[in-house]
Amino acid sequence: MSTATEVVAHHWAFIIFVIIAFGLCAFMLAGGWLLGGRARARYKETPFESGIESVGDTHIRLSAKFYLVAMFFVIFDVEALFLYAWSTSIRESGWVGFVEAAIFILVLLAGLVYLVRIGALDWAPARRRVVVKSSPIGHTNPHKQ
Repeated sequence: MSTATEVVAHHWAFIIFVIIAFGLCAFMLAGGWLLGGRARARYKETPFESGIESVGDTHIRLSAKFYLVAMFFVIFDVEALFLYAWSTSIRESGWVGFVEAAIFILVLLAGLVYLVRIGALDWAPARRRVVVKSSPIGHTNPHKQ
Protein backbone atom coordinates (compact mmCIF):
# COMPACT_ATOMS: atom_id res chain seq x y z
CA MET A 1 0.00 0.00 0.00
CA SER A 2 1.30 3.47 -0.84
CA THR A 3 1.85 6.10 1.82
CA ALA A 4 -0.98 8.29 0.47
CA THR A 5 -3.41 5.38 0.81
CA GLU A 6 -2.19 4.71 4.33
CA VAL A 7 -2.73 8.35 5.33
CA VAL A 8 -6.26 8.33 3.91
CA ALA A 9 -7.02 5.02 5.60
CA HIS A 10 -5.71 6.33 8.90
CA HIS A 11 -7.60 9.65 8.79
CA TRP A 12 -10.78 8.66 6.93
CA ALA A 13 -13.15 9.77 9.70
CA PHE A 14 -11.68 13.27 9.82
CA ILE A 15 -11.79 13.60 6.03
CA ILE A 16 -15.47 12.58 5.98
CA PHE A 17 -16.20 15.06 8.80
CA VAL A 18 -14.59 17.92 6.87
CA ILE A 19 -16.47 17.03 3.67
CA ILE A 20 -19.80 16.86 5.52
CA ALA A 21 -19.09 20.17 7.34
CA PHE A 22 -18.31 22.01 4.09
CA GLY A 23 -21.29 20.41 2.38
CA LEU A 24 -23.61 21.45 5.21
CA CYS A 25 -22.31 25.03 5.10
CA ALA A 26 -22.78 25.18 1.32
CA PHE A 27 -26.29 23.72 1.66
CA MET A 28 -27.32 26.30 4.30
CA LEU A 29 -25.91 29.22 2.30
CA ALA A 30 -27.57 28.05 -0.93
CA GLY A 31 -30.86 27.38 0.87
CA GLY A 32 -30.91 30.84 2.39
CA TRP A 33 -30.15 32.41 -0.97
CA LEU A 34 -32.81 30.36 -2.80
CA LEU A 35 -35.56 30.63 -0.19
CA GLY A 36 -34.81 34.15 1.07
CA GLY A 37 -37.01 37.07 0.21
CA ARG A 38 -35.83 39.60 -2.30
CA ALA A 39 -38.51 42.23 -1.75
CA ARG A 40 -37.41 45.85 -1.62
CA ALA A 41 -39.48 48.42 0.21
CA ARG A 42 -39.08 51.89 1.65
CA TYR A 43 -38.54 50.77 5.26
CA LYS A 44 -37.22 47.29 4.57
CA GLU A 45 -33.63 48.15 5.52
CA THR A 46 -34.36 50.30 8.58
CA PRO A 47 -33.46 48.90 12.01
CA PHE A 48 -36.36 47.76 14.15
CA GLU A 49 -36.30 46.61 17.75
CA SER A 50 -39.14 45.56 20.06
CA GLY A 51 -41.82 47.30 18.03
CA ILE A 52 -40.18 50.71 18.34
CA GLU A 53 -38.75 52.61 15.42
CA SER A 54 -35.25 53.82 16.05
CA VAL A 55 -34.51 57.48 16.50
CA GLY A 56 -31.38 58.94 15.01
CA ASP A 57 -28.50 57.25 13.29
CA THR A 58 -27.83 53.59 14.06
CA HIS A 59 -24.16 53.77 13.17
CA ILE A 60 -22.48 54.55 16.47
CA ARG A 61 -18.78 55.24 16.52
CA LEU A 62 -17.24 53.34 19.39
CA SER A 63 -13.91 54.16 20.90
CA ALA A 64 -11.03 51.79 20.36
CA LYS A 65 -10.91 51.40 24.15
CA PHE A 66 -14.25 49.59 23.97
CA TYR A 67 -12.69 46.89 21.81
CA LEU A 68 -9.58 46.82 23.98
CA VAL A 69 -11.64 46.21 27.12
CA ALA A 70 -13.65 43.56 25.25
CA MET A 71 -10.42 41.75 24.35
CA PHE A 72 -9.22 41.94 27.95
CA PHE A 73 -12.54 40.47 29.07
CA VAL A 74 -12.21 37.54 26.66
CA ILE A 75 -8.61 36.91 27.71
CA PHE A 76 -9.42 36.94 31.42
CA ASP A 77 -12.56 34.87 30.81
CA VAL A 78 -10.54 32.14 29.09
CA GLU A 79 -8.04 32.23 31.92
CA ALA A 80 -10.87 31.82 34.42
CA LEU A 81 -11.93 28.77 32.42
CA PHE A 82 -8.43 27.34 32.85
CA LEU A 83 -8.67 27.91 36.59
CA TYR A 84 -12.05 26.18 36.69
CA ALA A 85 -10.59 23.15 34.91
CA TRP A 86 -7.72 23.16 37.39
CA SER A 87 -10.12 23.35 40.34
CA THR A 88 -12.02 20.26 39.19
CA SER A 89 -8.82 18.23 39.23
CA ILE A 90 -7.30 19.62 42.42
CA ARG A 91 -7.02 16.23 44.12
CA GLU A 92 -5.14 14.66 41.23
CA SER A 93 -2.74 17.56 40.76
CA GLY A 94 -1.77 17.91 44.43
CA TRP A 95 0.57 20.57 45.77
CA VAL A 96 2.50 20.83 42.51
CA GLY A 97 -0.71 21.77 40.71
CA PHE A 98 -1.57 24.23 43.48
CA VAL A 99 1.79 25.98 43.12
CA GLU A 100 1.40 26.10 39.34
CA ALA A 101 -2.08 27.61 39.68
CA ALA A 102 -0.78 30.15 42.21
CA ILE A 103 1.95 31.20 39.77
CA PHE A 104 -0.68 31.42 37.02
CA ILE A 105 -2.87 33.66 39.20
CA LEU A 106 0.12 35.86 40.12
CA VAL A 107 0.95 36.33 36.43
CA LEU A 108 -2.70 37.28 35.79
CA LEU A 109 -2.65 39.78 38.66
CA ALA A 110 0.62 41.26 37.40
CA GLY A 111 -0.97 41.71 33.97
CA LEU A 112 -4.05 43.31 35.49
CA VAL A 113 -1.96 45.70 37.59
CA TYR A 114 0.02 46.63 34.47
CA LEU A 115 -3.20 47.33 32.53
CA VAL A 116 -4.52 49.54 35.33
CA ARG A 117 -1.22 51.40 35.66
CA ILE A 118 -1.00 52.28 31.95
CA GLY A 119 -4.66 53.35 31.94
CA ALA A 120 -5.86 50.70 29.50
CA LEU A 121 -9.02 50.12 31.52
CA ASP A 122 -10.06 53.80 31.74
CA TRP A 123 -13.34 54.23 29.89
CA ALA A 124 -13.61 57.99 29.91
CA PRO A 125 -11.49 60.07 27.57
CA ALA A 126 -8.80 62.23 29.14
CA ARG A 127 -10.88 65.43 28.85
CA ARG A 128 -13.70 63.95 31.01
CA ARG A 129 -11.61 62.40 33.76
CA VAL A 130 -12.06 63.92 37.16
CA VAL A 131 -8.91 64.39 39.18
CA VAL A 132 -9.49 63.59 42.84
CA LYS A 133 -7.47 65.82 45.13
CA SER A 134 -6.47 64.22 48.38
CA SER A 135 -6.67 66.35 51.48
CA PRO A 136 -4.52 66.00 54.57
CA ILE A 137 -6.01 63.91 57.35
CA GLY A 138 -5.85 66.62 60.01
CA HIS A 139 -7.73 69.31 58.12
CA THR A 140 -9.35 72.21 59.91
CA ASN A 141 -12.99 73.14 59.80
CA PRO A 142 -13.44 76.34 57.74
CA HIS A 143 -16.63 77.20 59.63
CA LYS A 144 -16.22 79.33 62.75
CA GLN A 145 -17.85 78.09 65.92
